Amino acid sequence: MFNPNSLLPTMPPPGTPIRPPQQQQGPIPLPKFTNHRSSIHIPDAYPVTAPTKRINDEATKTFWSKSEAFVRYLEFIQVLNEAAKNKKNSDDCYVSEISQKLLAMLDILNTWIDEIPPFESPQRFGNKAFRVWIQRLEANAESLLKDILPPKRQRATEELLPYLTGGFGHGTRIDYGSGHELSFVALLCCLDLLEVVSERDYQALVTRVFPRYLDVVRRLQKVYVLEPAGSHGVWGLDDHQFLPYYWGSSQLLDHHQIKPKTIMQRDVVSHFANEYLYLGCINYINEVKNGPFYEHSPMLFDISGVPLWSKVNTGMLKMYIAEVLMKFPVVQHLPLGTLLPFTEAQATASSAPSTNTPPTSDPSATTQQ
Repeated sequence: MFNPNSLLPTMPPPGTPIRPPQQQQGPIPLPKFTNHRSSIHIPDAYPVTAPTKRINDEATKTFWSKSEAFVRYLEFIQVLNEAAKNKKNSDDCYVSEISQKLLAMLDILNTWIDEIPPFESPQRFGNKAFRVWIQRLEANAESLLKDILPPKRQRATEELLPYLTGGFGHGTRIDYGSGHELSFVALLCCLDLLEVVSERDYQALVTRVFPRYLDVVRRLQKVYVLEPAGSHGVWGLDDHQFLPYYWGSSQLLDHHQIKPKTIMQRDVVSHFANEYLYLGCINYINEVKNGPFYEHSPMLFDISGVPLWSKVNTGMLKMYIAEVLMKFPVVQHLPLGTLLPFTEAQATASSAPSTNTPPTSDPSATTQQ
């Protein structure tokens, strides 16, 4: 039995360089949860629009934060956060046919890593065999989605394609980051909007599907030596992921032994890595990075000093909005279509698309969706 108080976070030794000050910005307000999505109904014969790039500059990025797409996505990650409260990955939960199909799809993607070994020739920035893996994903994405979607939702395949193909890294840059994680979770969000998954699936999406997704992308990172996409280096939360810290802190909300400071106890982290997303991320960092934790992950080190998981959870949501959803280099790559529409958020839930036109510097983006 471990003692959670046996190893408190220790301060860096004298002489450690002081971290550069962060850019000044206003406080990030915690968004009000309205459950707007629960009353959205997408008819079987809805007008499918292939998602396109809509966030092109600061003006469209600002509009994105007030868009229907933003509200739908943000509320989706919040309902998954609620479903994850005090739940271990191994806890019994409802695993529907669609969840099983998602797991099977991720297993297929995992086998491709074995079938496409990294090139042996020296590679300066990532292994170019990853491009072969991505090309296979792009070539098979349509059939993978059709295997998941029920017959009445097959027409949505075109709209879901870019979220699947964009969820595992960039083949040209040979990198992976929180924007690719965003794309995969946008796929899950769209499946929810299509009512392919339901509220009963939420726990399984967090504790079954998402851990399997993390297994795949971590293997991709290791085997093909993927570069961090848009990483802030040691001044960022994590080189690759973000949401497992948000949902993972929810899993630990009322844990009597594991506290935020417990992440400094490597044996405890290793023991519980498969049970809690947060500890799984810390364990992965311990595996791939060398040196004192406070040096290579100072932000996570600072967060370990927060006394309550509830404070960590709230802070993670605010940070996700500020550092992912409101960062132009990240969200500019997220395409938007009919299910995640780039229209002004509706004050009241409605299945009808908004007619409000967003600002844009791209004339081709003024087409109504």
